[in-house]
Amino acid sequence: MRCPYCGFAQDRVVDSRESKDADSIRRRRECERCNKRFTTYERIDEIPYMVVKKDGSRQKFDRQKVLGGLLHACQKRPVSGAALERIVDETEAYVVDSPDRERCTSEIGELIMTRLKDIDTVAYIRFASVYRDFKDVREFKVELEELLGSKEWRGKGRNG
Repeated sequence: MRCPYCGFAQDRVVDSRESKDADSIRRRRECERCNKRFTTYERIDEIPYMVVKKDGSRQKFDRQKVLGGLLHACQKRPVSGAALERIVDETEAYVVDSPDRERCTSEIGELIMTRLKDIDTVAYIRFASVYRDFKDVREFKVELEELLGSKEWRGKGRNG
């Protein structure tokens, strides 16, 4: 922090306290060169992590929305809450790790589907049908055929 009076870069904090709104910290500082005091305010970086939708619009990342979609896809399926929580955690970490603070829904959806495919293929198909917005039964059939043709599926048998 530079002194507003002399521009010196060294100071010491004399007093710290929360602001009245409790959304920032008020600090009284004293310049080590000219000994004048000044006040600074510190705030938490509140730039949200964003998701870029298919239409190009941006929306704040909402982990509850991701969890809601997973719960819907896994309804009446033997998928534990802990497994769903792991997927949501991985998804959130993926968004947070973005250098631009945003990710495309296509990237997020593919990540979620990859994780679901490993856990429960029925839940995967349910999620994919909504996420990929299947227009007709033919698109649904193509997805199922790809799933049935994969090496992973053949190794798991029918219980998938």
